[in-house]
Amino acid sequence: MQVKKNEVPILIVNLGYIVVFGGLSLARLNYEFVIYTAVIVLFFSLIFAAQRKVEFSQTVLWGLTAWGFLHMIGGHVFVGGKRLYELILLPLLPEYEILKYDQFTHMFGFGVATLAAYHLLRPHLKDRPHGWRTLSALVFLMGMGLGALNEVLEFLVVLVAPASGVGGYLNTALDLSFNMLGAVLAVGWLSLRRMRGKGELPTV
Repeated sequence: MQVKKNEVPILIVNLGYIVVFGGLSLARLNYEFVIYTAVIVLFFSLIFAAQRKVEFSQTVLWGLTAWGFLHMIGGHVFVGGKRLYELILLPLLPEYEILKYDQFTHMFGFGVATLAAYHLLRPHLKDRPHGWRTLSALVFLMGMGLGALNEVLEFLVVLVAPASGVGGYLNTALDLSFNMLGAVLAVGWLSLRRMRGKGELPTV
C-alpha cells in the first residue's frame, strides 16, 4: 500500500517504539508486554491495511500513536523504583490511588478510540433534527465496548502471565470508569464541534 507523505512520520514513530519496547520486553522476559506488543503490532497492521479505504484523519492516527507510546513507556519506564503505570499523577482520591498514570492512559486512549469509532461510523450516519443525542449515544457505546474488550484482553494477560501486575477487581472497575470518562470527553468534544458547525456532523 502506498503511504502518503503526511503519514510517513506516523509510520516511523510507530515502528520505532514498537521495535524498541518490543525488544526490551523480550530482553527482560516481560511476557505481559510481549503480549501487548503483539496486540499493538496486530492493531497497527489492521489500521495500515485499511487506511486507504478508511482514511483515518491525522488527529486519529496521531492520537492512536500517542496512546500506543504512552502504553509502552508505562510498562518500561521506572520512577522511584516503580513502573510509570503505578505513578500517581494527582492525589485526588489517595485511598483509591486516583489519579494514576494508568488511569490517565485509559482515559486518553479510549477517548481516541471513541473518535476512531465515530470516524468509522460517520459515513453511514445522517444527522436528522434532534437526532444527535441518539447518534452520540451510539458513538459513546462503541467507545465503551472497545474499553470492555480491552479489559477482556487484560484478563487474558493475567491468565498467561499471572505476575503481570494488572490488578484485581478494583483496578478493572477503575479502568472501565476512566474508559467511560474518555468516551464522554470525546463525545463532548464532537458535540461542541457540531454546535460550531451549525448542526453538521463534525469531522475528526
